[in-house]
Amino acid sequence: MGRSLLLLLPCWVLAAAVRADDTPAVDYLRDIKPLLAARCARCHGPSQQQAGLRLDTGHGVNTGGDSGAAVVPGKAAESLLVQAVTGVDGVSKMPPEGEPLTTAEIDRLRRWIDQGALFPADEFVPPAVRQASAHWAFQPLRIVPPPQPRQAVGLRNGIDGFIRARAEELLSEAGTPSPEAAKTTLLRRVHLDLLGLPPPPELVDEFLANDAPDAYERLVDRLLASPAFGERWGRDWLDAARYADSNGFTRDMPRTIWKYRDWVVDALNRNLPFDQFVVEQIAGDLLPHPTLDQRVATGFHRNTLINEEGGTDPEQFRVEAVADRVNTTGAVFLGLTIGCCQCHDHKYDPLTQRDYYQLFAFYNTTAFQPGDPAAPRIDVPTPEQILRGEPQRKQEIRRHIAEMEAALASKKDELQAAQDAWEQSLTEDDKQKLPFNVKNAVDLPKSDRSQVHLRDLAAYFRGLETARQQFPELEQIAALRAAEPKFVSTMVVEEDSRPRPTHIMIRGDFLRPGARVQPDFPAVIGDLGVWSAASADGQNPPRNRLALARWLVSPQQPLTPRVTVNRIWQRYFGRGLVETENDFGTQGEPPTHPELLDWLAGEFLRSGWDVKRLHRLIVTSATYRQASVVRDDLAERDPLNLWLCRQVRLRLDAEQIRDSALMVSGLLTDELGGPPVTPPQPPGVFDFTQDKKPWPTATGRDRYRRAMYTYLWRSSLYPALTVFDFPDPNVTCTRRNRSNTPLQSLTLANDQTFVEFAGGFAARVLRLSANDAANDAANGAANDAANGAANHAANDAANDAANDAANDAANDAANGAANDAARLRAAVKIALAREPHSFETARLLQFLHQQRTAFATQPQAAQQFAAVCGAEADAVEQAAWTAVARVLLNLDEFITRE
Repeated sequence: MGRSLLLLLPCWVLAAAVRADDTPAVDYLRDIKPLLAARCARCHGPSQQQAGLRLDTGHGVNTGGDSGAAVVPGKAAESLLVQAVTGVDGVSKMPPEGEPLTTAEIDRLRRWIDQGALFPADEFVPPAVRQASAHWAFQPLRIVPPPQPRQAVGLRNGIDGFIRARAEELLSEAGTPSPEAAKTTLLRRVHLDLLGLPPPPELVDEFLANDAPDAYERLVDRLLASPAFGERWGRDWLDAARYADSNGFTRDMPRTIWKYRDWVVDALNRNLPFDQFVVEQIAGDLLPHPTLDQRVATGFHRNTLINEEGGTDPEQFRVEAVADRVNTTGAVFLGLTIGCCQCHDHKYDPLTQRDYYQLFAFYNTTAFQPGDPAAPRIDVPTPEQILRGEPQRKQEIRRHIAEMEAALASKKDELQAAQDAWEQSLTEDDKQKLPFNVKNAVDLPKSDRSQVHLRDLAAYFRGLETARQQFPELEQIAALRAAEPKFVSTMVVEEDSRPRPTHIMIRGDFLRPGARVQPDFPAVIGDLGVWSAASADGQNPPRNRLALARWLVSPQQPLTPRVTVNRIWQRYFGRGLVETENDFGTQGEPPTHPELLDWLAGEFLRSGWDVKRLHRLIVTSATYRQASVVRDDLAERDPLNLWLCRQVRLRLDAEQIRDSALMVSGLLTDELGGPPVTPPQPPGVFDFTQDKKPWPTATGRDRYRRAMYTYLWRSSLYPALTVFDFPDPNVTCTRRNRSNTPLQSLTLANDQTFVEFAGGFAARVLRLSANDAANDAANGAANDAANGAANHAANDAANDAANDAANDAANDAANGAANDAARLRAAVKIALAREPHSFETARLLQFLHQQRTAFATQPQAAQQFAAVCGAEADAVEQAAWTAVARVLLNLDEFITRE
């Protein structure tokens, strides 16, 4: 065969025909391709590529899958394909079921790989079948107009048409909706739902006196415009964002990120469209010319835990933080358990490990500094500081400091020796006086100290007078730092200037990198045109977090709008239209009202992602406004109230319980935002944490802030919130548990803060003049009676209350003295937004007299009890009324939304 002819032959034919040894040549098309097609292609072919591996083509075999290359040409023993079919330890045996490959077949594969794993360059490759799913959650939103039920009377919007039609279909005559709730019940319900606070008594009177047909709708608009709306619904979002004021793990050091919390509250109050709300949190820093607020918004993904233990591998916990961001994105926006794919393909949903690490790649480029866990962070000057030019002055001072630090670097060894000598001189008494983070560092062996420990020690030593005398550059640097304008800083997300490649991690192990992947979206949903959408300069958008954010809120992406409206719905009805709100996959529950879910999601999109409009749509529906009374005719046919023929009673969330008690006590500090506060808590809370946490008990206005502003240590949450099912902030929470335990009642009765609130409540009631209390009770009773008569309910109770109030008012006016019954009626109205029934008044009067008599015989106990809130009233009266207030705050009705 001549040289010219040899050049014309494909290399794979040449390799098959010419061997330097006596090993039989292997023909790919004859010997290998049929073998792989028969034994491997069912799981690794064009229609399915488990582990990202395709074995029906030579190119696929050489390219490999999630674990990397399947073959190492010329080295069969090192090839994963051979290791899998021979059953090497640590490699999954293939095929997983059925007859294993014969010795002859394995030998054939070995020889082909040893001979170079050659295949025709022009081999036909059938196109891979795109991963698809018939599961309802992955299908486009359906445009379904609201149906017309048989009982069309009282429909208020499209929600009611879907709910009633479904109830009629499944429950027949039992599908009749419940009547509208009493006005006082409805007022308290919507006030708690929208603001997380009970209505004030004056609003109760105003609402009961307003007979306008749109009075309720106008009330809703008023509540939606309240700054308290952002606080109430912002707390829900912070659950999903796994917000806390500390880093987590056993050391659980403090962090400063409350500016992100305030951004959430402000964004909800100004009704930032939800798509923009998402984009700014995922990638605000990548927007063109990002504002300071947009950079603060990226704190959403800085709520990950930070491990500051000595001896840890920073890369391990960087990877864990990135994984947390992927898992949170999947849960919060997609309602999918995508975290299951960190180690393997999802066992139930059409999600692969490759999908997971392609999402991982979007976040893998974010900046990370092992020596400074809070970095990156930014200063957030106030508008006044900006006007005064303080940011520019700070930059100039920082430049001078950097110059002096550079000069000090030449004395690094001397400085370290001085620091070591100081540390060795410390006595046990000296150590007890150190700041807690410095003491923790000093107590550790040097080999166990992390970069954070070393930084804390060095910073403290440099601030000592002895160090500054020995090293004058430290006097000078300290003086410059003291002259720096002081800004609040907050943790943010930024891109790293150094590209970081992303590999699939075999079995989720960051030490076992597999195939390299690029940022991309789950194949079952597709890119929805994101990659083909040209940017302003004609270039395709970069594969970064901004592309991910825009994909999450793409109008063609069906999961985000469905998941979002479902989460909001569940807050109003106790469960979502999809009960498994964090799992829209095949193992989750299907929607009870699929057409309504899609209609709400569609309305959300068509409104321009208007969040407040969605809330208004729900709370103005007849479905929401129904009474919550349990009906005998539905007890067997719909015991779980799936078909919503009535409203539901819901115990308030932890923060709402505290805030409600604060509100009725008259102590609530009505102030938005600011640093977290430390209200009173029981002693010993930090006894079981590695590091004792500072908790300077707040005084003054900070003592009575809303619960969302309480400092959240991950390792030791505020006990009075935890007992009412406050969620674990270490992971995203999309639905809180609701439990009933004796500890909750004990907390309401005996916890220091709730006793203090009861004292404030008592003082508030005692400040009412007799005439004010009597008139308030009489007017309220008359309104309640009229409302009750209109609803054909509680006529006897209303008449009794009206008669009693009228008599009491007359007596008060005649006597010009305080009246217990009138004050009790005022107290019940403040706490429960309604008038008491006559039997309730009688029981409370009896209890008040008992307490008054008991405290009169125990003046010292009365003084101690009355001193809780610092009231100026008579000690016996204050103590007795505080006892009554404790009863009202401990009622099931007080901590329940009807």
